[in-house]
This record gives sequence, structure tokens and C-alpha cells, in this order.
Amino acid sequence: MSAQPTATKTAADPGTPGHPSSPDGLKAGLKNRHLSMIAIGGVIGAGLFVGSASGIAAAGPGILLSYALVGAMVVFVMRMLGEMAAANPTSGSFSAYADRALGRWAGFSIGWLYWFFWVVVLAVEATAGAVILEGWVPAVPQWAWALIVMVVLTATNLASVSSYGEFEFWFAGIKVVAIAAFILIGGLAVFGLLPGSQSEAAGLANLTSHGGFLPNGAGAILTGVLMVVFSFMGSEIVTLAAGESEDPQRAVTKATNSVIWRIGVFYLGSIFVVVTLLPWDAKAITEHGSYVAALDSIGIPHAGQVMNVIVLTAVLSCLNSGLYTASRMAFSLGQRGDAPKAFARTNAKGVPQAAILASVVFGFVAVYFNYQSPDTVFSFLLNSSGAVALFVWLVICFTQLRMRGIILREAPEKLIVRMWLFPYLTWATIAMISFVLVYMLTDDAGREQVVLSVLVAALVVAIALVRDRLNARKKDAAVKP
Repeated sequence: MSAQPTATKTAADPGTPGHPSSPDGLKAGLKNRHLSMIAIGGVIGAGLFVGSASGIAAAGPGILLSYALVGAMVVFVMRMLGEMAAANPTSGSFSAYADRALGRWAGFSIGWLYWFFWVVVLAVEATAGAVILEGWVPAVPQWAWALIVMVVLTATNLASVSSYGEFEFWFAGIKVVAIAAFILIGGLAVFGLLPGSQSEAAGLANLTSHGGFLPNGAGAILTGVLMVVFSFMGSEIVTLAAGESEDPQRAVTKATNSVIWRIGVFYLGSIFVVVTLLPWDAKAITEHGSYVAALDSIGIPHAGQVMNVIVLTAVLSCLNSGLYTASRMAFSLGQRGDAPKAFARTNAKGVPQAAILASVVFGFVAVYFNYQSPDTVFSFLLNSSGAVALFVWLVICFTQLRMRGIILREAPEKLIVRMWLFPYLTWATIAMISFVLVYMLTDDAGREQVVLSVLVAALVVAIALVRDRLNARKKDAAVKP
């Protein structure tokens, strides 16, 4: 723990010049360009680059429908979250809204589950980045690279929120430029307009040849959904970050309104290019990865190394945002009395230092288990947090059902973003998410994730309910003479 003096900030604290305090005490050090790129880059995770190959192998060109279904689900969830965040931007985001709409137990439970999810992600991404870096510099062992990456990004988050924003701006910028270039170059090759391209296999015919658009049957679309759903996690980060921006309402509104084209372009656009550049059953897709195989097919030199750089950028971006997100959720929990009070304190730079260090310590412990007990302890951590993303989306849906009435009753002028076809589309989204969770039980890998995640969630909810009951008894005892 740093020896720097800490002081709890309040909304009345003016902060430092140029960086006023946000409503919940954090300094508003994120600029509009930071929020814009965080919103755009938040939907481009490393899973898009490294996980799409297995989805294509399972569903063929029909994987486009899998991405479209999950994309629609995320668009609806983000619209609901945007409605609440535009009315009340806060670092606790959906956890704080669930606290208000569903009860203290709900805010406590989903907040800690979300924190748990991201600190496990820290270990996964640190290891993924270390694998790439060790390939470039074998003299440095993999564990050392993981340590270096974690230390550097911890220092970035501890420096100031603007440091996080600046790093994420460039990380996300590289991902966006890379995907845009891939779609442009690949699209030209598909239609035979790329000079020097030697790809004879490219063309729209790949969508229906080699067994048809659904070569493995319609059921493969749902299998594909299970494989791609978790690559969308991170879209909601912008609503947490908005609380530390100069104009939270504008940032949230802009991010919510743009989520449709972001998912359409980056996910559907890039996967469309892959499955039209070469046949879905090409061995190169599973051997080298979908994007590397696609670039190789049109003669792009050093495609593997180019993608390694891009994937490393995506990994560092996820690590950077994961640590930021986990620490802000811990900060919000601390503010509401659901975590140690130290988590709710900020240092002289307006940074929740204790919340960051606690999150990164758990991340370091998870990295250790990833190397020492990958098939036991770390496997449990990974699987027990696997379905949390879906739990978060479900809680957002149920919270929005209640929060709409609260906002209309207390401050209707703040309802500047509205969920479409309320409440019917909200209930439809709940049904979609619930169906995915139930369908995961039919999949061997998915079944373990759902069961372990439900057990962990049940434990956290039980702790929350016990805390609520004990607190109620204390209040009753204090009232009695």
C-alpha cells in the first residue's frame, strides 16, 4: 500500500483544475475522445481474433447468424443500460442500479460477481500476452512476461484515470484500425478488386458451397452462439467509465446509439470477410486462426506476426480495461458499504488506490494458480466465472424493468435514452438470455460453466441476504429503547 495520504472525495470537492470531481468522488479525467474509443474498442475483445475459428468450424457460414443473434442481444442490453446510465451516470453502473431497483442483495451480489469475473480475466489475458511475448523474446520466461505486463498496467491505472484513458485510446485505436483495414482489404479481395491478390478461392459462393449456408444443420447456430457469446463481454465498460468523464450523459447517449453499427461492422463485417475469402472448412482456419488464414489466402506477407501484434494489443487493452473495471466496481461497492471502506477512498490523484491494488493482488494470485494448478484451482476459477456475463445481462434487464418507473416518477426529464418497445423487448431479451443459459447445459463445456457459476452466484447471494438480515436486526436493536 502506498504511503501517500488518502482522502475520501465528495461531490462537492472541486478536484484539480481541468479535472473536476465526478458525482461519486472520482476525478473526471476522461476526455470525450477517450470515451469514444473506449466505447468502440470495448466490443472488440481478443476473443474475436482467437475464438472465431472454432465457431466457423462448428457452424460454417451460419456463424454469421450466431453473431447476429448475440449481437442483437447485446444491443438490447446496452440500450437498457444506456437508459439507466444516461439518467444517473455512476462508477457502479448496473450494480448501483440493481441496488436501487431490486434491493441491496442484488447490487451486492452482481457487483462482487462482476468483480470476480474481471480479476479472473486479468489472469487469462496476462497469460495470453505472455505467450506471445515469450515467442518474440524466449530469453524471458513466460511467468516473467505475465508479471511485467501486470505491473506496467497496474502502474498505469494507479497514475490517474487519464493515464488509463490514454492507454486505452491507443490500444483501442490500433484494434479499430486493424479491423477496418482487414474488412477493406478483404472486401476488395472478395470482389476481385484487390491488386495483386492471387486468391482463387475467394468469392460469395463460399457462403453456399461446401455443404450450404448451414452445413452442420440449424442447430449449429446455437452451438455457435455458445462459442461467441463471451467475446462480446466488455460492451458495458463505457457506462462505468462515463462517471469519470467531462460530460457523462453525452458519452453514454453516444455510446448507446452507436452500439448497433459497432457490432455490425466489427463482428459481422469481419466474419463475413473471413467466410467469403476462403471455404469455411479450410484446414488453415483451424490451424492458423480465421484472420491469419484469411490474410494468408490473399498473399498478405507475415500475416501471422501481424495478427500476433494485433492480438497482443487486444490482450493489453482487455487487461487495462479489466483492471480499471474491477477497481471501479470495488470502489462503488465500498461506497455503498458492501466492501471495505478503504476501497471507497481516493488518493491525491483521484484514484481509488486500495481498490486497484486489491483487484490486482487477486489477479496475481490467479496468474500463480494458472501456472501451478491449471487443471484444478485455475480451472475452477475460470469455469465458476464463465457464465457471469450472462448473469450480468439478466440483472440489467430485470433492473431496467423497475428503474423505468423510478426514473419516470422522480426525474422524467432524465429519460433521454429509452429502451425500444418497453417492456416487451426487455422481456424478450430476458427470454433470449435464459434460453442461452439453459442451452449451455446441453453442452459439455458449457454445462460445467453454468453449474459452477450458479453455485458461486448462489453463495454470494446467500452472503448478501444474511448481511441484509443482520443489518436489519442491528437497526431494530438501535431503535428499541
